[in-house]
Amino acid sequence: MKRLPIGISDFKELITNNYVYVDKTKYIYELLSSSKYVFLSRPRRFGKSLLLSTIRYIYEGKRELFKGLYIEGKWEWDEKYPVIRIDFSVDIRESKKIYERMKEELELNYTKYEIEMDKEKDIPGNFKKLIIELNKKYKKQVVVLIDEYDKPILDVIEDKTQAEEVRRTLKEFYSVLKGLDEYIKFVLVTGVSKFAKVSLFSGLNQLEDISLSKEYGDICGYTQSELEHYFKEYLKDVNLEEIKEWYNGYNFLADKVYNPFDVLLYLKKKEIRNYWYETGRTEFLFKIIKQKNFDLPYLYKRYYTEEILEKFDIEYISIEALMFQTGYLTIKEIEKIGAREVYTLDYPNREVREAFNNELLFYITRDYKQYITKPLELALIKENLEEIRKQVEVFINTISYEVLKNEYVYSAAIYGLVYATGYNVIIEDNTSKGRIDLT
Repeated sequence: MKRLPIGISDFKELITNNYVYVDKTKYIYELLSSSKYVFLSRPRRFGKSLLLSTIRYIYEGKRELFKGLYIEGKWEWDEKYPVIRIDFSVDIRESKKIYERMKEELELNYTKYEIEMDKEKDIPGNFKKLIIELNKKYKKQVVVLIDEYDKPILDVIEDKTQAEEVRRTLKEFYSVLKGLDEYIKFVLVTGVSKFAKVSLFSGLNQLEDISLSKEYGDICGYTQSELEHYFKEYLKDVNLEEIKEWYNGYNFLADKVYNPFDVLLYLKKKEIRNYWYETGRTEFLFKIIKQKNFDLPYLYKRYYTEEILEKFDIEYISIEALMFQTGYLTIKEIEKIGAREVYTLDYPNREVREAFNNELLFYITRDYKQYITKPLELALIKENLEEIRKQVEVFINTISYEVLKNEYVYSAAIYGLVYATGYNVIIEDNTSKGRIDLT
């Protein structure tokens, strides 16, 4: 039986040590055959690093790693290219540390290819030098892969001064690519958020964003058919509908997909838990919701265009875009209004819905305990209206007067309370007797 690739993001390690690999090389082959400058946004723990690693070994001509995979018989393996890999996934809590990190990443690449850095040049200058020197040395165009391009900004996003400083530094670094088209074979930039591309990739107007491309919607994550095919031996005595309810549901305009991190840990432990949710911090998100008096319950009744879901920058943080890009919301339905597609949003699955609302309640009340929802859940199951009223009152009594004065926060709290029980919530439900605020 093949091993579960928990925490494995290096393609070579995954293949040589008999881990399960869900073959995504069909998408990769099509991407590499048709595009040059590419941008991909996906939530954390979604397989972006493995995708970059796979592309690296393809361009390095490591055919032996791809036996039996879609791309094996289609790629020109004799054509090998030098690959620069830049990884910004390490925590950077101060703006000044971004310089150290960039230097470390460049040094790794210089050492790999036995080229000397120029101590007289700055970081962008040495990045440019590396690309040109590799082209000279190997007589081939260069592949550039950048992982977690946005993490240095996200690490300091609450401090606008530091965030702006990091952005300026990164912009100088990325702008190197602008004038080197003749030296470059392929560029892929990945991250969680979609900071306005103009502000970071000045001059790279040809950067193709495939984040909501139907052709590549399943390039990361596991589809239902992939889960059942590649993990068949692990699915004995497993309730597939339960896994689907808890962990499936992410929609990037193709088949709905699972977050791989959830699937792999569930298959190892055979226990329903909030595996993905527990790996990330959401404090900043709740601060924004509270500061902007955002009417969270009504978020799900609105229509959104792709442009709205991309609105995310240091000066303007759209809550809808932030929640969508970070994986707390996904596309629920697609509709046509004239020639344009618009989307409605919802939680992707039960894990996110319950965990997010439990944490929202804690952040709002600072005295919320998850056990408060259990009596309410039982009352709802028994359809005991008096007990439901009583439990809602118990909850309201845990909220400070300052919070209750804010209508938006108050409505979000009540909404979150009901959603945290596992029940669906309908806002402003129209009936023959009038409109109900919350059903």
